[in-house]
Parts: sequence; structure tokens; C-alpha cells
Amino acid sequence: MYDIVIVGSGPAGANLARLIGDKYKVLLIDKRNLENENPKSPTNKCCGGLLAPDAQKMIAKLGLGIPKDILVDPQLFAVKTIDLTNNLERLYQRFYFNMDREKFDRWLVSIIPTGVDKRFNTFFKNFTEIPGGYEIKYIYNRQEISARTRVIVGADGAFSRIRKFISKDINIPESYISIQEWFECPSHIPYFTAIFDEEISDFYSWIIPKENFLLLGSALRPKDNTREKYDILKRKLTQLGFNLDNKIKTEGAYIYRPKKVSQFYIGRDGIALVGEAAGAISPSSAEGISYALKSSLYLARSLEEGIDGFLDRYKQKVRDIKLNLLIKNLKSPAMYNPFLRQLAMKSGLQSIK
Repeated sequence: MYDIVIVGSGPAGANLARLIGDKYKVLLIDKRNLENENPKSPTNKCCGGLLAPDAQKMIAKLGLGIPKDILVDPQLFAVKTIDLTNNLERLYQRFYFNMDREKFDRWLVSIIPTGVDKRFNTFFKNFTEIPGGYEIKYIYNRQEISARTRVIVGADGAFSRIRKFISKDINIPESYISIQEWFECPSHIPYFTAIFDEEISDFYSWIIPKENFLLLGSALRPKDNTREKYDILKRKLTQLGFNLDNKIKTEGAYIYRPKKVSQFYIGRDGIALVGEAAGAISPSSAEGISYALKSSLYLARSLEEGIDGFLDRYKQKVRDIKLNLLIKNLKSPAMYNPFLRQLAMKSGLQSIK
């Protein structure tokens, strides 16, 4: 019998387990293996691996310091914006920590209290309501195992199985497919590149340098010729001089884009959602680590007073996340409306010459 079962050990799930692991009996499960490295079974999440200013602030607020071996060259202090629709380019000063995302996730897991039960290489199957809580079922070592718990926390990202079970697809944020490919690139590019092109997507694409590699990613609408549009993007960038010949690997994942505050959903009864599973991810940039850390911190604080009434306390604490999502949606037209974006870029406001 557990007090809390956390499904998903990304930044949201791992941070929550770290914060509550000494107070409650906790089970943390994840389909990846974030304890024992296996080169034949990588655990990479399809992520650019940039720690944005909001995420840096949350790391500081949590009293954590990132080990230097998680960081990768180059560290980035600028964003190059390429508007293919309007044939414009601008450079803006921004500050990012460039990191190895897999090492970051492993580090967060490594600082979880030893009293937390961890099950990796584990597939969450389902749950049923029972007196006093829930019975969950999961597959571990090819065996179906049952466990009882008072609380379930869904930290399982976009297309969260926990959210699907409890919300019946009501107010689900808009979904995109993120495709990201790695290319060998001996020449260093000293900035993060954001690419806008309505022919490709109504969201955006990105280029991120990592040591001797270049990551090219794009957030694309499902069932909208995603692979074809990604290939068009590569052809356009090749014409601009980017070397995309030596591909190393391809990654993919679903991501949420909450365009309404109502699409942010924290759960019901004894089931809570954190991070992207709750719809807590930037609708303008798809940055999610800061929201994962913040929502898991709020849930941990809500549980400090006990399990009874924790969801009501959590609902009160996340009001600033809802406000943040609203503000970012109000700002989005300046980025994603071609005419407004053209005006902003042509003005040169806040750009670096």
C-alpha cells in the first residue's frame, strides 16, 4: 500500500518524488530506465535540451545547482529568428543553458530520497477505484503487478494516460508532433535558431547546436503531411547554407499546445496532474521544464498539510500558472501572425545588429 504513486519520472515526476519522498510512501514508475545507462536502449526525450530563463529561475528557487557535466558546448546567449514567410532575419539577446537532456533527467532521479520505490522499464496499464484510494496495474519484468495507493499523480507528459482516463478527452490542449533530427556539424553555431514558416507549421521550428552536432526540430500538426513538411523545411534550410547531409538519428514525440486556459487541468478526486500532463507548457515556445518544476513544487506544498483536501490547495496554488498561460496566449499573435511578426522584426526593436 502506497500513499502516492507517480506515473512518469521526467522533471515533474522526479521533482515531486524528491520533495515528498521523505514524508510519504511513494512509488515512481517510468517506461524509461533512468538509473542504469544502456547504450543500446537510449532514454532520450525529443527535446531541444535548453534551460530557458524561467526554468533557470525555478532551479534556483528549488535550491538546486546543475552539475557541470550536464552542460554541453556551446552555451547560448542569442536567438537568431528566421522568418521564411517574410524573408527576414534578426538576432536577439537571450540566455539559455545548453544541456544534455538525458543527463538532466538522470540527475533529477539521482537526488530522489532512497526511501522512494522506483520501477523503471515499467509500463503503466490502468487503475480502478477502491475504498480508500485506487488499485493500479503496471507491467514490470513482463509481469503484471498490482499496487494500492491513496493518490495517483500523472506526470506522464503529452497524451497522458492518466489524464485520458479521468477527463475523457475534455478540454485536451491542441496536439503537435515534434520531429527532431541530429546531424554531424563540425562548425560551431553560437546561437539558438527559431524558424517561422506558415507553409511548414503554424507553430515553429528550431536549430540547436550540441557539441559537434546540430539538432533540427519542428512542431507539426498531426495528419497534415508531417514528414513531407519536415522535408520541405530541410530543403529550404539547405538553400540557406545549413549542412544537413550527415544525419545521425531521428527522434519524435507528441507535445501539447494549450491555447485556452480551460485546457489546463489539474485532476479530480485523488488524482492530480503535473507538468505537461496538466497542460502546463508554453503555448508560444513549447518550453515545459519550468512548468514541470513549478507545478510539482505546488503539488508538493499542497501535500505538506496532508492528503485530505490536497487537490483544493493545489488548485489555489496553480492560479499563477493559469495567468501565465493566458498572458503567453495573448502575446502569441506577435510571433505567429505573419503580418504582426513582420512589423516587429522590421522595427528592429530589441534586436542585436
